Amino acid sequence: MLDAVTLDQLRTFIAAADEGSFSAAGRKLRRAQSGISQTLANLEDQFGVKLFDRSRRRPQLTPQGQTLLSHARTVAGDVDRLKAHAKSLAGGLESELSIAVDVMFPMATLTAAVAAFHAAFPLTPLRLYAETMGAVMQSVIDGRSTIGVSVELATVPAIFSQEPLLTVPLIHVTSPRHPLAKYRRPVPASELANHIQLVLTDRSTLSKGQERGVISQRTWRLADLGAKHAFLRAGLGFGGMPAELVKSDLSRGSLVKVVAEDAPTGYVVSMRAVYRTDSPPGIAGRWFIDRLKQGRQPAPSTSIHRRKRLVRKRA
Repeated sequence: MLDAVTLDQLRTFIAAADEGSFSAAGRKLRRAQSGISQTLANLEDQFGVKLFDRSRRRPQLTPQGQTLLSHARTVAGDVDRLKAHAKSLAGGLESELSIAVDVMFPMATLTAAVAAFHAAFPLTPLRLYAETMGAVMQSVIDGRSTIGVSVELATVPAIFSQEPLLTVPLIHVTSPRHPLAKYRRPVPASELANHIQLVLTDRSTLSKGQERGVISQRTWRLADLGAKHAFLRAGLGFGGMPAELVKSDLSRGSLVKVVAEDAPTGYVVSMRAVYRTDSPPGIAGRWFIDRLKQGRQPAPSTSIHRRKRLVRKRA
């Protein structure tokens, strides 16, 4: 008998409990009160328990009815979510969103986007890969990822479409125990060449021959930004790091800035969303790219304060 329980019966049960009477449930569901009563009587027979105490002026939930009501709400809610998800999939929503993200991308911006994505697409699984340089695009080429969040490369395969996201300021740093920390002025290239530079390496061949920010001929290559960060703090060399990532290290003194003569203000890397032109992102992927782009925009309050300062200066 339980296998014959229908979604309509459960919705009628929920409506009667919420509205407080069978007549009110009938008005809500646009059905006759007699039909509501018969539906609930049939449901009680199938469950083998009384859901409502009908001895009073208004039907009251029995203890068994109160227990089963929570389950009925869960089942009805799951069905509603199932229907909504099926409708979204039919309209172009991906069954899963897989993204390869360059380790240089700001973690705070990525985390905010992921949190917003979870709220907007709670039933869409998200798969994230952390890669460096060309390995991001390689993940998309191999089909592991639909979207790549990549540093800008000099040569991009023709199969890709690109969209600009934001720029990441980089600075050269080292340990305060490193010989370069003793310099109180911009360091000449000839001196930097005498020291080991820690450089992120690419697991793919897509960035082969593209050297960015490499100053020294003596390099150690690492494919992990966390390892590079730890090696820099250990005094094993100098190297470029995202300015935001080492901000607290600089304030605590666990890292110091290395200013090169030919690059006194540091440098930036441009981040881009990339995907195969023949396989553009669906609804969720498009939403995620647009959300990441918001990371390059100043907060509204900042813009307002800036405008106020400009007005005062003009006055």
